[in-house]
Amino acid sequence: MAFNGIEGGIITLAEGAAMTKQWRRTNSNGNAVYYGKSIINQLLGQPGVVGIRFHFAIDTDGKNTLVLVGVDANENDVLSIVADRGIKCPIVCGSRNVLNSDN
Repeated sequence: MAFNGIEGGIITLAEGAAMTKQWRRTNSNGNAVYYGKSIINQLLGQPGVVGIRFHFAIDTDGKNTLVLVGVDANENDVLSIVADRGIKCPIVCGSRNVLNSDN
């Protein structure tokens, strides 16, 4: 299967809330990671990149994080830019909502 850049899809807020709630119930080591559009655009702006792969990872502090890389149409990671250093939640989570809290 070749990637074409349209993989993934929209889900309902209720579906997202159920999935993130299950994550929080089974994993107390971080809820989310924020990345600014600058690094996202850098990854997407590489020649041949049709999307981004988010690799689950654990940082040097033992916290859950993501490692981001661009991906080409042949499903391969493009390793010229590798990103992390996102802002973790909890620490900076924004307003409480159904995706980041049980309230």
